[in-house]
Amino acid sequence: MELDKMDENDWKYHGEGNKSLVVSHVQLPRVLRLLKYPAEDSENPPQTAEQAFRQIQNIVDFSSNVMSSLLGEKFIHSGEVVKLPLEFVRQLSIKVQQQRPAWRCDKVMDIYSGCALCLPDLTSPTLRQLTHTPPICIEIKPKCGFLPSPKHVSKDIKTKVCRFCMHQHYKVANGKWKRHSLYCPLDLFSGNRQRMHFAIRHLIEEPQNNFKIFKGGQCIFSSKEGSDDSVDLTSLLHHLRPYFLYGNNRINSHIPSKAVLNDFIQVLVNALLSGGGGGGEDGGMVTDRRGEGRSFCEASVFNKERIRHGSQGLPSDSVLSRILQTQMLDTLDIEGLYPLYRRVEQHLHDFPKERTRLQIDGPYNEAFLEKMQKCSAEDDGSVEYAAAKVHQYRVAMTAKDCSIMIALVPSSEEEDDDEGQRRLRDFRPPAFSYSVSILDLDPKPYDSIPRQLRLDQKIVSCYLKTGGALPKASLSPYPGIFAAAEREDCTLVFHAM
Repeated sequence: MELDKMDENDWKYHGEGNKSLVVSHVQLPRVLRLLKYPAEDSENPPQTAEQAFRQIQNIVDFSSNVMSSLLGEKFIHSGEVVKLPLEFVRQLSIKVQQQRPAWRCDKVMDIYSGCALCLPDLTSPTLRQLTHTPPICIEIKPKCGFLPSPKHVSKDIKTKVCRFCMHQHYKVANGKWKRHSLYCPLDLFSGNRQRMHFAIRHLIEEPQNNFKIFKGGQCIFSSKEGSDDSVDLTSLLHHLRPYFLYGNNRINSHIPSKAVLNDFIQVLVNALLSGGGGGGEDGGMVTDRRGEGRSFCEASVFNKERIRHGSQGLPSDSVLSRILQTQMLDTLDIEGLYPLYRRVEQHLHDFPKERTRLQIDGPYNEAFLEKMQKCSAEDDGSVEYAAAKVHQYRVAMTAKDCSIMIALVPSSEEEDDDEGQRRLRDFRPPAFSYSVSILDLDPKPYDSIPRQLRLDQKIVSCYLKTGGALPKASLSPYPGIFAAAEREDCTLVFHAM
């Protein structure tokens, strides 16, 4: 990729979040992440090119020096900052504008700094192609996988119903989503295969922003915010069926829809439970250390009676275990943290130059990681303790908002395993070569903490007001394909493991 010969026609719109827009190269497995500004700032950029460069460098440093240490290097791709020709960026902005969703157009792409973050395109994995079938990539945004300790919360409901399930009520009430998702993160993070299968099934039924599927780099399954449309599961099955034609004498035979979905979900569960070596057995288990009851959400529709095996916990080197343990750096909840944030704020008001020493805005280096990890267990009243707890909270918030990318390439049984290509063979064929990555690891802004507290109060208040009941129209209709699959094949949804 020669930066001085950039051509906007080599790039296509890939997607965007709240703060950045992503384009992918049409031939190379590369993406560029460019910053976004509010549309009213389009004529007058809110920061200089140097500030934009520093902002993106902070993202790289935070990912490579902080999150990589906590989550495991094998899962992280930090990327690098690049300076692009301004004319290329302007032409690219014009080209992608028509492909952007209307509801995202309140912000515009940064065309002034020329700075971008260059990353590998995780939807086009570099796993060795063993078949003619294109790779399939699944992006899951798992959200927070535990309940807060009752010690620091003012409303008892927060210790019984998880943040995601409460937030669903608030989002439906405010029209962000038309239907309520029955996915519960605590089921996914439980380590219990039945609960995980149940959680992924509900992600498929109502994906929202939490579940996407890419085939050969193209998004083939996702939800549109504010849309009335149900997801097209028939189309999804059409895409998935070729991946599950192998083995068990099922070549060219009719595979029941439910068997395709069950096999697909089982592959995802295996990938999420596997560790660095592929089997998920080599790293030991992390038992449920969250205290009695903190791994079950009362709003989950999973029937606890269904659990056939009581063992709880995740393999310690699995991607979910690493994410959960990083999330649990938030030991105080936003309510317990806010007084410490106020302590830091008061100190910075009195001594503004201390902002640098306390590393409030970075740099995100080894010293930042050390301050956070060596934070004392007891509050000694110091500003150092308060700042360290704020750092821990921000890191935990990044882990609560990250995404997992699982890339799958069908492989043949005879192929030997390559370095870095782990195999999912511990269930019936087909086997897949796969890779697991964690993305969306930007540092959360220090000054967003008061907003986090206000949002938390609104979410809890909305949930208590409705008594946890949802308007009938917002309940996710049981999608036809799942209902049809139940009739088509009478074996149990949950396989005995």
